[in-house]
Formats: sequence, structure tokens, C-alpha cells
Amino acid sequence: MGSGKQQKVQSSGFTKEEELLLQDFSRNVSTKSSALFYSNAFIVSAIPIWLFWRVHNMDLLSSAVFFVLLTGASTYLMAMAYRNIKFQIKHKIAVRREDAVTREINRQIGDDKKVTRKEKDERILWKKNEVADYEATTFSIFYNNALFLAIIIFISFFLLKNSSPLVNYIFSIGLASGALALFSTSTQTN
Repeated sequence: MGSGKQQKVQSSGFTKEEELLLQDFSRNVSTKSSALFYSNAFIVSAIPIWLFWRVHNMDLLSSAVFFVLLTGASTYLMAMAYRNIKFQIKHKIAVRREDAVTREINRQIGDDKKVTRKEKDERILWKKNEVADYEATTFSIFYNNALFLAIIIFISFFLLKNSSPLVNYIFSIGLASGALALFSTSTQTN
């Protein structure tokens, strides 16, 4: 079993450390991040149910099928937007935090002669990726949630204020989550 892993590493041409580094900058997210994204996306996608139930006077039971279907679709699209935005900004955050992380690691290690230059560089790289991952995740969730709720409020109270509550709900949720998913696929980031 161990030789199979060695062959895989050797056949790809990368060392174990290089593969871990490449994994840090891939579009794939960890199971923990994926669970965080989907749980946040579900909560934010379900918030408009209260808005349409209490403010637009939609009946909960007769609209339950629409609430469930659109909340599910919106959850998926929001999680995709979280993932895309996180990927787009993670490297920029890593570059901006590099000096601070280097100073912190140098302060922690100090004059420890047991730590080699390579080990010190690996610690800096690992810490920088950890900080960038955390900051990119939290920013992505905050940014997408704020934009999603702002779009829903704008569409439901201004653009579609005179339409029926069901039509208003379908288009508000559909357009808001669809727009976020679409805009998150942009290759240009600020």
C-alpha cells in the first residue's frame, strides 16, 4: 500500500510537500469548508421565507413546496458563490499577509538553532496558507450574504412590489442567487 503512494507521487513528478501546497491553492475545498458553506448558505437562503411570510403575507403551508425548492436551489448557488469568491481572493490575501506571518514565525522561532532554513520556510508557507484560507472563507461568506440580502430586498420591495407574493418570491430568490453564482465566476477580482 505504501509503494502505491510512492508511485503516485513519483509519477506525478511532485513531492508530498509540493502536492500539499498545490492542494492549498486548488478550487477544491475541504469537507469542513464545504459544510460551513452549505450551512451558511442554507440559513441565508431561508431568511427570505420570513420576509415573504410576514411582510408579503404569503401562506406558509400553501407555498411550502416553493419555499423548499427555491431554498434548496438557492443554497446550492450560494455555496458555489462562496467557493468561487474564496478561490479568487485567497492568493491575494496570502500575498498581503506574508510579511506579518514571516515576522510572527521569526519571533516564535527566535534564535533556535535546531530549526533549519527549509523548516522555517515551510512553517511560514503553512501559516500563510492557513491565515489566507481563514480570511478568504470569512470574507466570502460575509460578502455574498450581504449582497444576496441586499439584492432580495431591492427586487422584492422596489422592482416587484406590485406583483403577486409568489411571483415576487420566485423571481427575487432566483435572480439574487443566480446573479451571485454568475458574478462569482468572473475571472476579474478587485
